[in-house]
Amino acid sequence: MVYECDGQTFFKSAPDIVVFPTSTEEVSEIVDVCNRHGVPYLPRGAGTALSGSAVAIKRGVMITLSRMNRIMRVDFDNQRIVVEPYVTASQITAAASERGFFYAPDPASYTVSSIGGNIAHNAGGNHCIKYGVTTNHILGLEIVLPNGTVLEIGGKALDPPGYDLVGLLVGSEGTLGIVTKAIVRILRKAPGSAALLAVFDSIVDASNAVSETIAVGKTAAAIEFMDQLAMRAVESGVRACGLPVDAEAIILFEVEGYSEELDLQGQHMMEICKKNHARSVAMSKDPAGIAKLMAGRKAAFGSMGNLAPAYVCDDGTIPRSRLPEVMTKIREKSVETGLMIANVFHAGEGNLHPLILYNPRKQGEASKALKAGMDLLRLCVEVGGTITGEHGVGIEKKELMSFQYTEQELDRMRFIKEIFDSEGLCNPDKILPNKELTMLA
Repeated sequence: MVYECDGQTFFKSAPDIVVFPTSTEEVSEIVDVCNRHGVPYLPRGAGTALSGSAVAIKRGVMITLSRMNRIMRVDFDNQRIVVEPYVTASQITAAASERGFFYAPDPASYTVSSIGGNIAHNAGGNHCIKYGVTTNHILGLEIVLPNGTVLEIGGKALDPPGYDLVGLLVGSEGTLGIVTKAIVRILRKAPGSAALLAVFDSIVDASNAVSETIAVGKTAAAIEFMDQLAMRAVESGVRACGLPVDAEAIILFEVEGYSEELDLQGQHMMEICKKNHARSVAMSKDPAGIAKLMAGRKAAFGSMGNLAPAYVCDDGTIPRSRLPEVMTKIREKSVETGLMIANVFHAGEGNLHPLILYNPRKQGEASKALKAGMDLLRLCVEVGGTITGEHGVGIEKKELMSFQYTEQELDRMRFIKEIFDSEGLCNPDKILPNKELTMLA
């Protein structure tokens, strides 16, 4: 029963069997047994996924990779680390830090979510505005295909010839195969960093400040947005860090470089915020102060329990110029439904994370919250965005794929799925809307 759901608790289905392989060979043998008996199966890492992608919707065998947690090789000369799928992003950075390197993708769950799951969902994080998302840092993969064959794709080279099969596998949510090793890229740490906290009395002013920062070409390492409700949640619990709960919104900027660069970048961003009516803007180069501010942002999701027993978290992505408009519509949706909606997200990428709070003990509130989330994702598509930025489609959003893509586009995706998984046993009924797989001529 521990494995009946992932971090998205609406969808629950316990697998018939949970197995714990310790090697690629064992994963291959398990997949081979499942194929011979026609039994569905799926991989699972830490279970922090937020779309139901790690739920055994057709029961069967869950292949839990928690015992494949080794850092296999550290290659500082070529800035590469080879890891098994249950290693976390924070463990990769820890292994790299002794020589001044780090692993850039840093989702809020980076201390607990596994790299295999980050690869499956193409996870982002606070710093993806500067460094990109997971796919930009995965150079090679070892995968067990749905027929049990072990395949190595990519490698240490940055740009190998041929089709980008690594790019195809990253973000496929375990539907095309099971990652058993990854070659990840590590980067040299910046010589210094600074953080700015801009406080706003208007959520629209804060949104405008983000849009203008991007429009004038200012490159921050992170631009994170929190509204009043999100700050209240953090400040109500044990992770309190002094956020201004009387403000409508804050923006956390992080900049990197040498000391002179930090001052210049920080000054430019302060001017933009003040132009957009920021109540105050403060800058710090103190590592402890920076960590404290960013800790408040990373604690936001886990702090929502201080306001409500449960929440729906979506992650639509929008053009950043549409941020003021969409934030206004999210507030209108909160009034319409009578549900609190907290906003905390990666503003630099337009990757929204509306947290729709509800009480599961109140009849109808859960379904109302889920519907509100779907409405907001449709809004993201309508303004030129997408239904997911990093959490994946899984079960939750798969019917919305028809809202974003044409049937011809979906058929091409089904075609790819069938090429990899002709029996339909590998993490079935995820991502694509229900339709019988048909080979295309």
